[in-house]
Amino acid sequence: MTKQVHLAAHFPGVNNTTVWSDPASGSQIEFSSFVHFAQTAERGKFDFLFLAEGLRLREQNGAIYDLDVVGRPDTFTVLAALGAVTDRLGLTGTINSTFNEPFEVARQFASLDHLTAGRAAWNVVTSWDAFTGENFRRGGFLPQDQRYERARTFLQTTWELFDSWRGDEIAADQESGVFLRDPHPGAFAHSDAHFDIAGQFPVPRSPQGRPVVFQAGDSEEGREFAASSADAIFSRHGTKEAGQAFYRDVKGRLGRYGRTPDQLLILPAATFVVGDTDAEAAELAHEIRRQQVSGQTALRFIEQVWNRDLSAYDPDGPLPDVDPLVGETHVAQGRAQVRMYRDPLATARQWRELAAEKGYSIRELMTEVQSRQSFVGSPQTVAAEIDDLVQSDASDGFILVPHLVPGGLDPFVDRVVPLLQERGVFRADYEGTTLREHLGLAPLP
Repeated sequence: MTKQVHLAAHFPGVNNTTVWSDPASGSQIEFSSFVHFAQTAERGKFDFLFLAEGLRLREQNGAIYDLDVVGRPDTFTVLAALGAVTDRLGLTGTINSTFNEPFEVARQFASLDHLTAGRAAWNVVTSWDAFTGENFRRGGFLPQDQRYERARTFLQTTWELFDSWRGDEIAADQESGVFLRDPHPGAFAHSDAHFDIAGQFPVPRSPQGRPVVFQAGDSEEGREFAASSADAIFSRHGTKEAGQAFYRDVKGRLGRYGRTPDQLLILPAATFVVGDTDAEAAELAHEIRRQQVSGQTALRFIEQVWNRDLSAYDPDGPLPDVDPLVGETHVAQGRAQVRMYRDPLATARQWRELAAEKGYSIRELMTEVQSRQSFVGSPQTVAAEIDDLVQSDASDGFILVPHLVPGGLDPFVDRVVPLLQERGVFRADYEGTTLREHLGLAPLP
């Protein structure tokens, strides 16, 4: 059976993907950028737009990490505003479960789902560091197992709030004879190790019942959380073989929760470069990677593994001859990427071997390991690769991350989407109105 490809668009910024030096690079905060991006995604019949979010400005060597966006408007505000300038596009926001509270998040998402006629989605994430926690009254942080336990409880609590409204019952007004809807908000009460709340939820049941739930995390705890509770999971696996292994692993966990494989979508993030020919695209991709990893950026990246101030090193020179510092304190704060390098000494050893083999400088090495595009080629090549990965169960689709905003998505929508439609693997138009329908998920009872 031929699978349908799912496509979404990530508004970039909380990374080094964006090429700031390009004349076409626009504002990351002006509403016009969000409007252009969202309307392009909707023109391409994408499932949804995705916003990431950080709860504190990142720092490195005690200074603001200025290679990322250093400002981003509130997620709910942006998504609600985009709901007014789009009709079908799903709107997904990253909202933290470590430092927020269930009642507030449930009310905001229920409101967003009403305002957008059923297009809201929640990417549930956790925070791992005390640095971010300093922005909040509780402060501190939770160990990984407790973070995911809080996330599971947080999600269950919000579901109780969403479901507390018992629907509308039809009642007749005896004097006028007019039939009136009689909503029945229900009381809620939830008490556990993390939350002790009770009251009445003020927002009626929304068009989707509750937002579509996304999860991003590749750890054992993250995979299990997705299998138990999520409708879709983001992944970072860039090769066919790694994607297939992840796909089998996560979908294989669903049965223990009474779920079937079609109840969870696997959607890796993917960058792209489209050219008239494969050769032209490869040349353009090389130039984009060099723009994404400047000399300064390269030093900041390698510092995250070495855990040292390496600003005195020449980015066009050899790798540091000293080893990484291993310890609890780190030169980079607020960057989840630091957590990727669980064994910095082993990473440094691998990078030195690769640099020696290829003759790489620091910048050349960082360009190689940090900024490789997922899809590079002519429109025909990119469409064929995407189709192959989906049909071979390496993914159910992709969340596309362009290197420019607001116009970076346009080449894909204009040149690749029509070819996927010709292949019969991507919709020619929206068939439903809610995000659950776009994703092929069954309606909630």
